[in-house]
Amino acid sequence: MTRTAFLTGGTGFVGHHVARELSAAGWRVVALHRPGSNTSHLRALNVELVEGTILDRGSLERTMPQNADAVFHVAGNTSFWSRRNAEQTLDNVKGTANVADAALSRGARRLVQTSSIAAFGHHEQRVTEETLSNAAGSRINYYRTKWLAELEVEKRIGRGLDAVFINPAHIVGSFDLTNWSRMFRMVNEGKLRGAPPGRGSWCHVNEVARAHLAAADRGRTGHRYLLGGVDASFLEAIQVIGRLTGKKVPDKAMHPAILHFVARASDLFSLISGKEPDITREGAALICETMVCDCSKAIRELGYQPVALEVMFEDCFRWMVAERML
Repeated sequence: MTRTAFLTGGTGFVGHHVARELSAAGWRVVALHRPGSNTSHLRALNVELVEGTILDRGSLERTMPQNADAVFHVAGNTSFWSRRNAEQTLDNVKGTANVADAALSRGARRLVQTSSIAAFGHHEQRVTEETLSNAAGSRINYYRTKWLAELEVEKRIGRGLDAVFINPAHIVGSFDLTNWSRMFRMVNEGKLRGAPPGRGSWCHVNEVARAHLAAADRGRTGHRYLLGGVDASFLEAIQVIGRLTGKKVPDKAMHPAILHFVARASDLFSLISGKEPDITREGAALICETMVCDCSKAIRELGYQPVALEVMFEDCFRWMVAERML
């Protein structure tokens, strides 16, 4: 029998890949999208498109199928610009609460919540699912809102909702318009003046999407699943981008103080221009940190497969070239 999925964020980077995996697996996919959003990629996947927003509880109640086999809440606001903090908090916290409430009232069998390693806050040691979050005290609003979003889902678990959490680290792959594809463009246009000093865990978007489907079937209620697998510095990632684009890139990381200075200056200039800077203060704080995770639980319970750094970046590069973004 065909299973039914309700999907938020399907027009985005990760959401597109979740929609593709669901469609390939034979699911009926009902995808929520905001008015005016580009749905061309979703139409090509033969999903059912419904209009609404996660901030409108009524539109969720109207569009979410009764007794859906799974609700995949992938929509999220990943901004690192403080001028968008209020909007981000609404999207990530209130929006998640609305989706979880609708899943409860519409009788969804399971909610798969796309969270992030950011929900754990910042830790110098390797993060595991048992690590206690310190995101409440983070200066990065994205960290705080992803943690608060998880708390909203946990409240509904207490009321009978069956839900699991997917917590990816840095995601790379095709259909990326705003994340690491920006670094490709900066390298390609000669705008990257230095490499950030931070280090992180990396995951391929294809495997992140497959982990979502596995979580719908095999994830344990209330559990988190960290996705990483490859630990590398931002300098190493940028050097991969340099090899792919054939462009010159930095051969050493810049001092954190320089990056923070540039970010502060960029933020001040944005007050005049009204445009989001390439490097914000919150973004600089992120890429100066070391934040790595252990994904052995996801490998063991979800069949998650780490992918080599070069492979995931090449996937992103080839897609950008095909789309004439480079």
